[in-house]
Amino acid sequence: MIGGLFIYNHKGEVLISRVYRDDIGRNAVDAFRVSVIHARHQVRSPVSNIARTSFFHVKRSNVWLAAATRQNVNACMVFEFLYKMCDVMTAYFGKISEENVKNNFVLIYELLDEILDFGYPQNSEPGALKTFITQQGVKSQSKEEQAQITSQVTGQIGWRREGIKYRRNELFLDVMESVNLLMSPQGQVLSAHVSGRVVMKSYLSGMPECKFGMNDKIVIDKQGKAGSNDDGAKSGKQSIAIDDCTFHQCVRLSKFDSERSISFIPPDGDYELMRYRTTKDIILPFRVIPLVREVGRTKLEVKVVIKSNFKASLLAQKIEVMIPTPLNTSGVQLICMKGKAKYKASENAIVWKVKRMAGMKESQISAEIELLPTNDKKKWARPPISMNFEVPFAPSGLKVRYLKVFEPKLNYSDHDVIKWVRYIGKSGIYETRC
Repeated sequence: MIGGLFIYNHKGEVLISRVYRDDIGRNAVDAFRVSVIHARHQVRSPVSNIARTSFFHVKRSNVWLAAATRQNVNACMVFEFLYKMCDVMTAYFGKISEENVKNNFVLIYELLDEILDFGYPQNSEPGALKTFITQQGVKSQSKEEQAQITSQVTGQIGWRREGIKYRRNELFLDVMESVNLLMSPQGQVLSAHVSGRVVMKSYLSGMPECKFGMNDKIVIDKQGKAGSNDDGAKSGKQSIAIDDCTFHQCVRLSKFDSERSISFIPPDGDYELMRYRTTKDIILPFRVIPLVREVGRTKLEVKVVIKSNFKASLLAQKIEVMIPTPLNTSGVQLICMKGKAKYKASENAIVWKVKRMAGMKESQISAEIELLPTNDKKKWARPPISMNFEVPFAPSGLKVRYLKVFEPKLNYSDHDVIKWVRYIGKSGIYETRC
């Protein structure tokens, strides 16, 4: 497993050094400094093999975290540990910086003693660690606190401590999606998928049980078979097919596999409940219609129309269209119906920005591009037109059907919890060939 963990500053000086296995020596520290931090060319790969030693590294502001090993380990697990280590340090002293690491090095060594045992990751949840490692490193002394520590270390719920109380019980749920598209000039969809996240923020007292339901195709098809054929047909149109999904460790996977219901005891504060991906029946928020006409060898006429494909009552924001231009462009004349457009020579593109646009509307931009004569006989490759935007709905069609909270020990029910649900759809790589 992990042979050693090192934390460097931007100069390559070692701030934290902890070796867990004998096969990692002091020369490994210097090897990483020379080959990665002080390398002449920027090292893009997160894994570096130096003298039969593998270094898995991540960078946070001006601090490097590197895990070294000589064994054939699971790379995903090592990176998951490094990211968890970053989360733990952030939970204890905020931003990860050289100054904060130096000021809290005793605390970091204490945390490493708990998180890693002979190179094997142990409990890395900040909520559980805070019960027996406080900011000053003072350990619990009372019998009640010792009993709580034991339950946190050995129990099944390591992401939430007991005894949490709030005056007002609130639950925030954000469905955040990124829609990716590649479309042909004729309007044919070549590839499209949506990557989504369900992010929650919970301020709930006690140890509540939450149930989250969405319009998953499998669940709705089961309900349709149980009910009438008409109801099943109606609900089938409003369901989505999720291709793959991953959950936070608080979700009971056995219940999801058997009942397709997401049941969990939520962590306190911010957390990501699930990630998912869909490829079918995607609502494409915008359609880009390009028209490029070459007028001789020194002139190019470009016309781009964007059409919004969602409800007229909704508003899209932060719309930006990047229209590429040839390398030999000498000047551009622009006419746009809405928003502001500008030619950026450094990016070889026309940038068209629109603050807001309602659904079922269209807008267009026309450009006359003057070209310098060149000896190059190669035709312009015509890179795709890219687009950025933000819309207040989920392009995959995902809907939150219910969000229920149960807490039998305390005197509050599902009706007493204030719930907020928000949908945010953004562009990922949203391109149209021209």
